[in-house]
Amino acid sequence: MKRLRIQAGKNAYGIIKDGGFSFDSVSTYVGPAVGPRWLVASGFDLALIAGRKLGSRARPVLLAGSSAGAWRFAAWVQPEPGKSYRQLLKAYIRIPFKKTHTPETLRDALVRVVNAYVKDDAIPFALANDHFRLAFTTARARHLTASEIVWVQWIGLGAGYLLNRLSSGNLPLFFERVVFHNGPRPPHFFFRDDFRGKAVPLNPINFKHALLASGAIPMIIAGIRDIYGAPTGVYRDGGLVDYHLNHDYSTREEDVTLLFHHQERVIPGWFDRTLVKRRPRPGVMDSVLLIRPSEELIRTFPGEKVPDRDDFVTFIDDPKTRIRNWEEVVERCAPLGEIFIEAVESGKIREVIEKIEEPSTG
Repeated sequence: MKRLRIQAGKNAYGIIKDGGFSFDSVSTYVGPAVGPRWLVASGFDLALIAGRKLGSRARPVLLAGSSAGAWRFAAWVQPEPGKSYRQLLKAYIRIPFKKTHTPETLRDALVRVVNAYVKDDAIPFALANDHFRLAFTTARARHLTASEIVWVQWIGLGAGYLLNRLSSGNLPLFFERVVFHNGPRPPHFFFRDDFRGKAVPLNPINFKHALLASGAIPMIIAGIRDIYGAPTGVYRDGGLVDYHLNHDYSTREEDVTLLFHHQERVIPGWFDRTLVKRRPRPGVMDSVLLIRPSEELIRTFPGEKVPDRDDFVTFIDDPKTRIRNWEEVVERCAPLGEIFIEAVESGKIREVIEKIEEPSTG
């Protein structure tokens, strides 16, 4: 497959090789905190939404996301999910970025993006969705990282980075994982022995605040303070604690965790980006089915790269070029969902599936 790579952890690989793949086996769809890189997932998401490929099983599918992943999944549960998703795409691609921006004005810009695709009167519908459950991950800042004074926050983040290099177990000293969810009980991964964090029920009052907090990038976007129903404090980007994929979401051996990603490497936390050996814990990737654009497709993107946050700075004086480049990437990735669906329905997925290498810790 020229435009798509499909990989799987050992359990998911065995399931697919033995009998193919059914969308009914997907128990969780994970949305990583990847900034503008999420644009490569748009065609995949829209095809699954249009074809109603997820959410038909007896038990609801968990949509677990941080930052950009949470933003994507908020569209999935709207009354008209395809329309809402396209509204998100349009508003996100056109986010203004100027030299005069401050963390507060950028937060205001994100408020406008959220309001463009999540309507207040549709939130009760989203929370009552029978087919999907939501889990928006945020990071409640502690000590210096809770400050909005740039140099103070910078010192806190620097200390967090250094201590995280020694051990990821030090991260809770700086950020507490807080997951906002709907449904009668917290998501099932909360009940694993190695899970650390708090669960907060979503409601019509805190829905948008949780969504905004999940994408509040430190130093760049002001945090969201004192979210209704949650512990007091400043909430920041959920990618700080759950960057790409950081939990075993399966509950049964036959469960598959779906992840559309922009690259092969899966990174647990934001501070782990430069730690090449830092991977998800052993077993976390076993149930994962990872779909990503091929290197060949990425070479056709403007600049031969996936969109990222650096584009805001690169094109700060030429936003029209950034917008045009991002729209071109969305257009080139539009067929990816249909390509995947065809591979599933034809059984070709059994021929093209690749096994994910066993993760190692570091």
